[in-house]
Formats: sequence, structure tokens, C-alpha cells
Amino acid sequence: MENQKEGQNPENGSSGEKKMDLKKEILSWVLWLLFVVVFVYVVITFVGQRTVVDGRSMNPNLNDGDNLIVEKLSYRFKDPERFDIIVFPPQGAPNEHYIKRIIGLPGETVQIDTDGTIYINGEILEEDYGLETIQNPGRAAEPITLGEDEYFVLGDNRNNSTDSRTEKVGNVKRDTITGRAWVRIWPLSDFGVLKHQ
Repeated sequence: MENQKEGQNPENGSSGEKKMDLKKEILSWVLWLLFVVVFVYVVITFVGQRTVVDGRSMNPNLNDGDNLIVEKLSYRFKDPERFDIIVFPPQGAPNEHYIKRIIGLPGETVQIDTDGTIYINGEILEEDYGLETIQNPGRAAEPITLGEDEYFVLGDNRNNSTDSRTEKVGNVKRDTITGRAWVRIWPLSDFGVLKHQ
């Protein structure tokens, strides 16, 4: 009888513990979700992100619909290199992204003659990434000297690509490069690290 007068009902204690356990569990889930959101933000902003190839400008090496992981980390420690496949927004379209291959490096002079030969500083560039011989050199018919933070890019499908030969793309500035195409994750039959050099 004394126990009942003192209000010590075992059922009430159990109910309080359940409420406390529920609060702890909810807090645990909220903290976990917050961690996941922050982790994903950090990865997408500083490490890498998925992108989908839209179009045929990089054929035969990349195809329309290919899913890629673009890594953003390496260019924080080193400069982009010739033949790297990069992702960047074209001039005046920050929400659009192009994927092209670096041909000319900062400080170099790039020119493409009428037979489609690419010259870097007056010497023929030895490369075999192009699907076809270039038919239209565009603005590179005249020598283009790149600034200290500029790159000249081409699509591998040279006659079906909007790239540095056009005013729309022009020279690509270093600080606009989103990252380097790293791994093809889809289709699974073509899964693998991409060839750059």
C-alpha cells in the first residue's frame, strides 16, 4: 500500500524509458542524415560527381549516354595535362557542361591547317584521338596563342564538335574547369578508367 501511495508504478517508469529511447533514436537518425548530407555535399563539391555524356562529340572514345565519374581533386594539386578529358562550362552558359580533350596548354600557340594537321608552337602534334581528319579549323586557321591560364580543347569527333575552334567555347580558362573525366560507370560493358595519355 505504501508503494502505491508514493506513486511508484512500474508501468509509468517503463513508459518514460520508452519515450526517452525513442527521442535518442530520432536524434541518432537526424545526426546520421545530417552526416550523410554533409558527406555527399563535400564529395560532390570537392572530390567528384557523376555526369552523363550528351551527344557524339567525343566519339569513338565516349558515347552518347555514357555515365562518368568526374574527379575534381587532382587539379587542386597539379595542372591539367595535354590529352586530359575535362568537363567545363562554355562561355556565358555556367549551367551547361561540355566534355572535351585538352590539345593546347597555357602559353602555347595552336594552329590547324587546311589539311587538318594540328600544330603546337609550329610543330606537328602527334596524336591519334581524332575520329576523322579535321575539315574545318575554325578560328584556329590563324595561330592562337593561349594565355597563362588558358587551354585549347577539341572533341574527339573532330567534325561534329563545338570546341575551342568556335567563339562559343574559345580558350578554356583554368578556373572554369570542373574536373577530369575519370571512370566510365555505365554501360557496365564499358566500365573502366578512361584513357587520357
